[in-house]
Amino acid sequence: MDIDGQNTTRIRLGGLVGASAPMQRVYSLIQKVSPHRFPVLILGETGTGKELVARSIHFISPRRDKPFVPVDCAALVPTLIEAELFGYVKGAFTGAFQTHCGLLASAGEGTLFLDEIGDLPPSLQAKLLRVLQENQSRPIGSNVAIPFRARVIAATHRNLHAEIKIGSFREDLYFRLNVFQIDVPPLRKRKSDIPVLVDSFVGKYAESDMKRKFSDAAIDCLLTYDWPGNVRELENTVARSLALSSQPMIDVQDLSLDFLDESAGESAAHDLPTLDELERRTIARALHETGGDKIAAARILGIGKTTLYRKLKTGSN
Repeated sequence: MDIDGQNTTRIRLGGLVGASAPMQRVYSLIQKVSPHRFPVLILGETGTGKELVARSIHFISPRRDKPFVPVDCAALVPTLIEAELFGYVKGAFTGAFQTHCGLLASAGEGTLFLDEIGDLPPSLQAKLLRVLQENQSRPIGSNVAIPFRARVIAATHRNLHAEIKIGSFREDLYFRLNVFQIDVPPLRKRKSDIPVLVDSFVGKYAESDMKRKFSDAAIDCLLTYDWPGNVRELENTVARSLALSSQPMIDVQDLSLDFLDESAGESAAHDLPTLDELERRTIARALHETGGDKIAAARILGIGKTTLYRKLKTGSN
């Protein structure tokens, strides 16, 4: 188990990073559920780190030495999903020149992680439900059932209650998977974790021997954005900034602010932005124009520097 922190406050579990209250709740749930075999359903927006939660559950569980088999249900070719999941025997269909072990069987007594379970076709949902009910699977073309002993962890960014109402997701499968639920918070709900996340990504992507970091002004700028792509979007922004700058200190002018332009464009195309959103964007642009000089930014905005500092601090919560 990889848990680091100060004053017993956990800031890292597996690949998850953060010390905010929402992340502390996630860590606590992971600790509670990891020793057991029952299924877990992980919910959260795209880019929040649902697979990292699943891996953390697996690698601090008694199954840590067994396989962890991730399956991206949204990426599997529809005509091949059943063969990939259940496997097949030689001659089961045209092109089946040899027996193939499916992903269900390859998980053994480890963990099967079904990512984006909401994208699984209804016909496969029924077959997966039977596997979970009977604890056995049957390869295509075989009359012999294979015991299924893996733990199942599923994840989705979809609202499964809404999917059930329109008939695209089976209610009985939902209840079978949702024995224990973990909701992964979006980054906008845990902005206080942004500085430590940035440090983590700098350590991951900085290629030179020099010690590199983001300036306070750059961090302030990142804190003004709501990150619709969540941690994944933040990671890409940090990696791009490191690639574009050769200096030890990454400052506001080194940031690519395309995401701010996109955010403004999306709001204009749909709903009017809130006053808080307009204020955050205006402060971010003022910091960008002044190269991170907060006093100059405050002068442009027509407010005192103390007011600016307070607004930046408020925006990070």
